[in-house]
Amino acid sequence: MLIGEYRHTIDDKNRLSLPSKFRKEMGKTVVITPGLDSCLFIFTVGEWEKISGRLSVSHASMLSSDNRGFNRYLLGRAVEVEVDAVGRMLIPEHLRQRAKLQSSVAFVGVKDRVELWNEEAWNAYVHEVELRADSLAEKLGREGHA
Repeated sequence: MLIGEYRHTIDDKNRLSLPSKFRKEMGKTVVITPGLDSCLFIFTVGEWEKISGRLSVSHASMLSSDNRGFNRYLLGRAVEVEVDAVGRMLIPEHLRQRAKLQSSVAFVGVKDRVELWNEEAWNAYVHEVELRADSLAEKLGREGHA
């Protein structure tokens, strides 16, 4: 399970070290794709196969404009990236720009994926969610009993 929050910096060659806690579980190749909420998603190859399979499970996915658009967004911009022997990976420029990644980033483990955030955006997001945590928990609790 991928959990935890780690801060790192991007070097001058656009390389970023995958936190050591994630390296063993994620393997030597990862898939990086645009995420939601202005972050990038990083998946293991196995998890990516599951996600992409679910997105294209039905022939109807081609017939729905929403499905086509989301598949193009998530699948079309995805990149397989090699993790080198010391745990570094190269973040493609189009993904780096998408998430507005600068020198300081936050890796966030979210069970089946890692999210990669601009550090300032992550700090702002966490602050916003912390302010609503009690009401979010109550809402989720009601939905679980509905």
